[in-house]
Amino acid sequence: MKIKSAEFVVSNSDVSKCPKTRLPEYAFIGRSNVGKSSLINMLTGRKSLAKTSGKPGKTQLINHFLINKNWHLVDLPGYGYARVSKSSKKVFQKFITQYFSLREQLITAFVLVDIRHEPQPIDLEFMQWLGENGIPFSIIFTKADKLKPKAIENHIEAYKAILLETWEDMPNYFITSSSKSIGKDTVLDYIEQLNGNMALEGE
Repeated sequence: MKIKSAEFVVSNSDVSKCPKTRLPEYAFIGRSNVGKSSLINMLTGRKSLAKTSGKPGKTQLINHFLINKNWHLVDLPGYGYARVSKSSKKVFQKFITQYFSLREQLITAFVLVDIRHEPQPIDLEFMQWLGENGIPFSIIFTKADKLKPKAIENHIEAYKAILLETWEDMPNYFITSSSKSIGKDTVLDYIEQLNGNMALEGE
């Protein structure tokens, strides 16, 4: 898939105010500082579509971007150690769960995980929650340029070992690096394939 256009549509914390169109949505979410904004900018080929920040927890709203006039990329708040008050954290954690529970346009989520770290309980718990709620997702391992190929393999095997204790199969996953544009085509081709499947089902 080639990204010809990427436009910001709306930011809000109220799921009922998300776009009313029936366009398919793909939601990107991960722990604070996982490189989500950089990944979104890399995928869309826009340097500052999503705001990048050195401060964890910068995204605190549901952000919709219209891609190629026919699908929405949704940038969701990071979970984890965002530097916000406990009351703010509760509010935006609540609208993350509301988004996943109520948004019928959602096709799949992409859960971003920093490949340099061993499996983190907060990521595993979130994937478990998605699974229990029947929400399809893929894992996107970020920052792959920071590790050698063998280390990447070892880290993915560690994830597989833990996930297969509770899952029948390893979830679909991608290996990416925003700074080196690794994984861009595979993620976009996957979205294009899902969009194509939906078009066939709609005929």
